[in-house]
Amino acid sequence: MQVWKDYQAQHQARFLEELLELLRIPSVSADSRFNGDVQKCAEAVKQRLQEAGADNVEVCPTAGHPIVYGEKIIDPSLPTVLVYGHYDVQPADPLELWHSGPFEPVIKDGNIYARGSADDKGQFYMHVKAFETMHRTNTIPCNIKFMIEGEEEVGSANLGIFLEQNKEKLKANVVLISDTSMISLDNPSIDTGLRGLAYMEVEVTGPNRDLHSGVYGGAVANPATILAKMIASLHDENNHVTIPGFYDKVQELTAEERAALNAAPFDEEEYKKDLGINDVWGEKGYSTIERTGIRPTLEVNGIWGGYTGEGSKTVLPSKAFAKISMRLVPNQDWHEISDLFAKHFEAIAPKSVTVKVNKHHGGSPYVTPTDSVAYKAAHKAIEATFGKEPIPVRGGGSIPIVALFEKTLGLKTVLMGFGLDSDNLHSPNEKYGVANYYKGIETIPYFHQYFAEMSK
Repeated sequence: MQVWKDYQAQHQARFLEELLELLRIPSVSADSRFNGDVQKCAEAVKQRLQEAGADNVEVCPTAGHPIVYGEKIIDPSLPTVLVYGHYDVQPADPLELWHSGPFEPVIKDGNIYARGSADDKGQFYMHVKAFETMHRTNTIPCNIKFMIEGEEEVGSANLGIFLEQNKEKLKANVVLISDTSMISLDNPSIDTGLRGLAYMEVEVTGPNRDLHSGVYGGAVANPATILAKMIASLHDENNHVTIPGFYDKVQELTAEERAALNAAPFDEEEYKKDLGINDVWGEKGYSTIERTGIRPTLEVNGIWGGYTGEGSKTVLPSKAFAKISMRLVPNQDWHEISDLFAKHFEAIAPKSVTVKVNKHHGGSPYVTPTDSVAYKAAHKAIEATFGKEPIPVRGGGSIPIVALFEKTLGLKTVLMGFGLDSDNLHSPNEKYGVANYYKGIETIPYFHQYFAEMSK
């Protein structure tokens, strides 16, 4: 719609500067040292929603970090879209690998470099600016509600409680989320599914104190060595996960479904070049696209123990630790998989050590119905602004609360993300394309328009 384009062109520079201001707030939810900044960011989101024209905007306290809510009800008889996003971000460590300050956004080569630029400040803020566009041009076609939380990066522990307590307030027809990626601006795509997650931490203990590795080495089990062996045993020679029962409920795709998935544009050589690797790795019998979209995985996210400081210290450590995550696919229950992991990990430990398994958090996998009005509206919106039909793909990441929305609110979700897999999510030098940001603001109003029209 021309009136949207004119308004967005007029305010483009402000839209970008407002995002940069949000990115300067280090809203790291995992680290209590940043609790004040998380609260500050919630207040900033509230202010921006109010300025954009939302009503009843509030910062809703939880047992953890707050949730920001706002709405614009233009006619109760019209359909309602619930926009979800999160203003919290991952820790920026290791800081020395950043080319610029993680909370000092820099625009370089058409990208915004900052923690949270793509995940998820840049993406949820597109919705705020798209809403402003429609509000200021008097073209809002349906009711819109916003729920922007501050704990997504630590498992959304309090979101389920908020949903249960606010079912009436959150009543809607669909949830719209931009926290995923597309293939590229040349090859737009829509995620039709997400993997689930089970996140664990393990502790292996040997002697009751750190020991001199010369005096005791060779006679006492080294927890770091034992832990390494135990982790290595979690995959076999074909890179299958060896936990008994791990694959029992995995939903297998048909040959036709796998062929359709692999029809998406993918250059493996460019993929390897971008990552600086000589070859890909993964479960035998599956392509890279399948390994990252439709197959479950087990990965070590961190491992430590003993002396890791500067210089040398010949120590046999008392303890060794690791953080391990498993991405899950349809029909796998994260509670069940967590139990299977704990049982197996404890069973494979030798008598020379003791093992403690801590289940952190998780979430269920989710598949979006592609025959719904909302999905068709997203498809049509992307086609309207990109000039080509989006490609349906399966996302490899997890948004655990998507399944919760359906269970608690009875709502399906549309995943209309504008990031790229190469945006360095959760890594140093996270980035988000300025063009992607503007394209999202341009496209989102079309979703609301088409959703309202197709819901009649």
